[in-house]
Amino acid sequence: MTNNKTIKLILLEKALKVMAVLVLKKYKPRIIGITGSIGKTSAKEAIFTVLAGHFRVRKNEKNYNNEVGLPLTIIGAESGGRSFAGWFFVFLRWLRVLALPFKYPEVLILEMGADRPGDIRYLTSFIKSEMAVITDISSSHLEFFKNIEGVAAEKWVLAESLDGKGLAAVNIDNSQILKKVKSLPKEKANFLTFGFSEEAEIRATDVLYNYSSENETESAGELKGLSFKLNYKGTSIPVRLNNVLARHNIYAALAAISVGIGFGLNLVEIGAALANFSMPCGRMNLIPGIKGSQIIDDTYNSSPVSASAALEVLGNIKTGRKIAVLGDMLELGKNTETGHRSVAKKFLEIRGDIFFAVGKRMRFALSELEKNNFSSDGVFAFSDPEKAGRKLQRIIKEGDVVLVKGSQGMRMEKIVEEIMAEPEKSGNYLCRQSPAWKEKPWKEV
Repeated sequence: MTNNKTIKLILLEKALKVMAVLVLKKYKPRIIGITGSIGKTSAKEAIFTVLAGHFRVRKNEKNYNNEVGLPLTIIGAESGGRSFAGWFFVFLRWLRVLALPFKYPEVLILEMGADRPGDIRYLTSFIKSEMAVITDISSSHLEFFKNIEGVAAEKWVLAESLDGKGLAAVNIDNSQILKKVKSLPKEKANFLTFGFSEEAEIRATDVLYNYSSENETESAGELKGLSFKLNYKGTSIPVRLNNVLARHNIYAALAAISVGIGFGLNLVEIGAALANFSMPCGRMNLIPGIKGSQIIDDTYNSSPVSASAALEVLGNIKTGRKIAVLGDMLELGKNTETGHRSVAKKFLEIRGDIFFAVGKRMRFALSELEKNNFSSDGVFAFSDPEKAGRKLQRIIKEGDVVLVKGSQGMRMEKIVEEIMAEPEKSGNYLCRQSPAWKEKPWKEV
């Protein structure tokens, strides 16, 4: 497992492992394990949405996807942090779960992270999944792996850990996963493949944006998310994702459909459940805004690649003015200027209407807009999110679609809270809404 651990942490992990094993032995829940380079959390949320109407279900929250967090999820406890009393209460919670009658979850949905070789093998040594979901394999976390093949081998351990009755659901559109499916023996697990390609058993086609009017014109009305056609074993049904906007997030729905099929649910009830699926907070969620506007909340974090993808979604929408509210992208180092200029170029490419720049690094984006003769009437610059939110509130009109995105340190969720139709529900929809975060004033970064 992870190097450079303290003796206290090693002992804590061993103790939590034993505690988790005893809980699992007593209650014998059905377990769904999820791993991948990206898309784990969204797949977890979609799977929870599908199964929650049929079973008692628990999923891991926050970043509880490692050697400490997963046992805590199994026990049903919060981390004790640096407090001895906190860990004592974890121990008491564990004793209660073991000793007293308890309505334990029938299904555990467990996202499993892997930073280093051996992480998944450790987790699967005591957490035995009935289903394994592998969302994606990429080079996004190569620090402790020699190459992408090393990442693939680590993620694939989850599928290999299944017994003969286990079922693995995998994203066949990913080239590394496709290689694994074609080359490895399947004696240990059956496979369900999902994706957009013709090779996928569970396939999405005919992806469309939905509007309150059937005509996709400037007067199409309110945006109602995405829909696609689900194809499985000769059956085809429409699936509506009312709160999902990005095409790549359909993979989360396909993973959930795979699990639903594995759990014996029919396609119609799976599709009906997914109509209510929302992405995790701050990740391309569609939220009602003031004055009949709509907000694309993508405030969890930002990078040139993800900002460009979000702007692409904004550009594909056929109704209202397109307003991009973009905060600084941090930790770009020598790529700071080119990264910020690139999002301005993307904004011009999608023919956006209004550009809000928040933060000092966004001056490069403003320079790019000026260089390309974008009208200064459609450009607003601010040093902090509070001022940007107040100005945005004044200029919004009915039918506007507002994309809000920036790095975590820019606190762009403050802007969303300022312009959302029901700010009293911010705790349910926005990221960084704990009391500690809410009370923390914004500081320039």
